[in-house]
Amino acid sequence: MNHRFLASLGVVAVLTAVVVLMAGPVFGQAASSAPKTAPAAKKWTAKTPDGQPDLQGFWTNSTYTPLQRPNGVTKEFYSQEEVVQIEKQAAERESEQTVPGTIADVHYDFTQFGLDRNQSTHTSNVRTSMIIDPADGRLPPVTADGQKRQADRAAERRRMGATTDAVQNMPVGTRCIVMAGSGPPMMPSGYNSNYQIVQAQGYVMILTEMIHDVRIIPLDGHAQLPQTVRQWIGSSRGRWEGDTLVVETTNFNGKNPFQNASQDVRVTERFTRLDANTIDYRYTIEDEKTWARPWTAVVPLTKTIGPIFEHACHEGNYGVRNTLAGARAEDKRAAEAAAKKGSQ
Repeated sequence: MNHRFLASLGVVAVLTAVVVLMAGPVFGQAASSAPKTAPAAKKWTAKTPDGQPDLQGFWTNSTYTPLQRPNGVTKEFYSQEEVVQIEKQAAERESEQTVPGTIADVHYDFTQFGLDRNQSTHTSNVRTSMIIDPADGRLPPVTADGQKRQADRAAERRRMGATTDAVQNMPVGTRCIVMAGSGPPMMPSGYNSNYQIVQAQGYVMILTEMIHDVRIIPLDGHAQLPQTVRQWIGSSRGRWEGDTLVVETTNFNGKNPFQNASQDVRVTERFTRLDANTIDYRYTIEDEKTWARPWTAVVPLTKTIGPIFEHACHEGNYGVRNTLAGARAEDKRAAEAAAKKGSQ
């Protein structure tokens, strides 16, 4: 596993605390003034040599904003003052729970690892959820088919045993096969939430830093793949609607389901360059086998410094081997202890 993963472990408690605090009554129930709006940016008009709106560059979707709006929160945006207070309280809570001399007491400069998830530098307010439709910021009700599929998947995981029983039981991300950040939709990862977009005649390429997955999206009317051909990140086809790049993806293999979607889920992404530092990225999920209605989320892409790292996940993935070796050592010790107790 990439060595930067070690640094991400240190922020898990902080990020968890952020989500918990966001759900608290202080920010969820109290009335607040209308969110401030940033000054209107100049319309982006730059074009590529073949006349496409220019989306090229290095981007990050790193953010504190959760997919769903926390329970008890009823507004679309936090004020900047509320965000500062939430982050401060999360840091204080983490400090109070830290035991000196333990691993949790190690302090990192997270920005050097791309772990600064505050995306408020280009706006004066922060969304309380990525989901904007439905208006409550929550996923739509799950259908009966979706509930059954989720229960079946849970039962299969229990049948397979613990994740440390076999490498096949481990999450596909741990095994360096695919990560959520690869998309679609392109979701923030715990770290390495960076992308490079390159445009060429008739194509757009999106390189994901995490596990260095690449999406090559034809724009020239390529026919979609047959339904019998299924892929980890689906099959994408793009087109331009004015200054917005629209990418439609189907043909997922269902082995890495986003939010428990079926393999027949359809993802429609929209990329609109707003200014030199921002792409408005939003996506719509349609899956009648999972949700009662389609839903839409927004995850802005912010300009970052390139180049992005080659994420040598498999090449340095000693974590899987070491985890399994540790689990087998624990099994051996437990067996020896049981045998010793039985002989007494």
